[in-house]
Amino acid sequence: MKTLTIVSTFFMPLSFIVGWYGVNVAVPAYHWRYGYPLVWILSILSVAGFWWYFKKKKWF
Repeated sequence: MKTLTIVSTFFMPLSFIVGWYGVNVAVPAYHWRYGYPLVWILSILSVAGFWWYFKKKKWF
């Protein structure tokens, strides 16, 4: 159960970002020059933050 929780916690923010960019409306970040790099950075930081937190709690 712990492994399932860890895996789903890693992918939850990433699936939110994919869902946000998958909508068929104009998102302001589409027209912003740094929109996609910001999404990449936020995705990497969220996964790295969860990784660090789980390592700190010794769940790995």
